[in-house]
Amino acid sequence: MSTIPYGPEDNVFVQEHPLIKHKITMIRDKNTGTNEFRKIIEEIAMLEGFEALNDLPLEDVEVETPIEKCMSPVVAGRKLAIVPILRAGLGMVSGITSLVPSAKIGHIGLYRDPVTHEPHEYYCKLPSPIEERTIVVLDPMLATGGSASDAIRMIKEKGGKQIKFICIIAAPEGVERLHKDHPDVQIYIGQVDRQLNENAYICPGLGDAGDRIFGTK
Repeated sequence: MSTIPYGPEDNVFVQEHPLIKHKITMIRDKNTGTNEFRKIIEEIAMLEGFEALNDLPLEDVEVETPIEKCMSPVVAGRKLAIVPILRAGLGMVSGITSLVPSAKIGHIGLYRDPVTHEPHEYYCKLPSPIEERTIVVLDPMLATGGSASDAIRMIKEKGGKQIKFICIIAAPEGVERLHKDHPDVQIYIGQVDRQLNENAYICPGLGDAGDRIFGTK
């Protein structure tokens, strides 16, 4: 298996694929430049998305091969809604759309108060009808869990039901909060790190993912 349950918690999965582990080590390195960092974030998102989307429903359709007609499976129903949490989540979008190019893309804008570390909303735009879609929320870092929890709450308030969350690095505190607030949401994690520091940064982490993706250190 390429994922393992996180302790006794249902719906929380930690990736075990060797390529994900290898690539996370590369983006941890402070000497990894912006271009390489951005590409690796996309690659990790694709690898995690491959696992997270393994339960998409299928239906058979008729196709004609060069040899004969046959029934063959395609993804059933509405396509995906990919919802990155701005701005760092944008770095993961192309990794998921490389798997499902027809996915619709929404955006949720949240910023973290530098003193309280609590998230504040400034933008929310979701594909319609959101209630009929499988929704994949993206954010490279799950630190306190506040932004992810609020983003998912906003999606639910607008009718979203089937929601998955994908992150690359998580702190135990964030995993606990997100799972507690939304036990129905499947959480896929590349790596669970040791803890948060006094500034609510993940340790050892990889620094500010948004700054490193967009070169705004």
